[in-house]
Amino acid sequence: MPQHLNAWLNRGQSLAALNRHQDAIASYGRALALQPDLADAHFNAAISFLTIGDYARGFAEYEWRWKRTGMAAPKAFRRPAWLGETPLAGKTIVLHAEQGLGDTVQFVRYVPRLAQMGARVVLEVPPVLKELFGGLDGVTTVIGRGEPLPPYDAHCPLGSLPLAFRTDVASVPAEIPYLRATESHLAKWRPRLEALPSPRIALAWSGNASHPNDRNRSLSLAQLEPLLSTPGLSFISVQRELRDGDAETLTRDPRILNLGPELNDFSDTAAVLTLTDLVISVDTAVAHLAGALGRPAFVLVPFQPDWRWMLDRDTSPWYPAMRLFRQTTIGDWESVIARVRAALPRTE
Repeated sequence: MPQHLNAWLNRGQSLAALNRHQDAIASYGRALALQPDLADAHFNAAISFLTIGDYARGFAEYEWRWKRTGMAAPKAFRRPAWLGETPLAGKTIVLHAEQGLGDTVQFVRYVPRLAQMGARVVLEVPPVLKELFGGLDGVTTVIGRGEPLPPYDAHCPLGSLPLAFRTDVASVPAEIPYLRATESHLAKWRPRLEALPSPRIALAWSGNASHPNDRNRSLSLAQLEPLLSTPGLSFISVQRELRDGDAETLTRDPRILNLGPELNDFSDTAAVLTLTDLVISVDTAVAHLAGALGRPAFVLVPFQPDWRWMLDRDTSPWYPAMRLFRQTTIGDWESVIARVRAALPRTE
């Protein structure tokens, strides 16, 4: 058994699920001693290092993400990758989204830093983010994924920017807000939102069902009942994808204004979040968007958190205005919702 590669890998994953990340790292190390190029062990170790705040080792190991099991080959670029080694003054760099919408929102915060270095920054992102990112400080051009690239000198995946800038917990760029709703979108949504009594609270209770940790991070609408029953508050759903049962509940529940089907892209969502007093979200792209906009936000975090929420803290270095409400035991959303309810704004 000590020579069984997968046993050490699986042991590490089990320990990580219990938030025993130092022990998990040791198990991944045993696997790597047997096979030094085992990408899954490197990547899993990266997540554990990042979760405990060791960003130096974490982001270095994070580069193994391209080779882990099931990962599609990265997009080919004609120009070299940039990881901070060379000056960019007068050069054009393409930053390309590679993961989910939330990751993309999180990492575009580095664009102004690149512009300050004298770079012309081209962002290649999913189309639903294109218009919103057009207002980002320092960006030269935003193109939708699949559109032709302009001439460029270098490229960098967005998820590699923390490594390129040698980011640690104390140096996370947190000039908030770095995204802003456009005036045209605010004007579009203002009459609907301002017709509701304040405090107005935006809700997002589930993420992408295909996410590997979705069963742990997402809720059903019914689980939010203690919040919905709080008097004097207006609730707005910004869920664009609904699970079985939630759509029916929304049609019957007059306490929630369901705007999800009307949100065409993240510019719409950004405007709605800007016009509310508080955002309550599970760990999904809405949470990142609220953080990037500098909106007050409560984020519901499962027992085994995504690495960016770290451990044993109710704030995030990535989004200082955000409050984290964590499960203290696996699967216990009831106590989380109770703590969120106690922290809700009260009417006079």
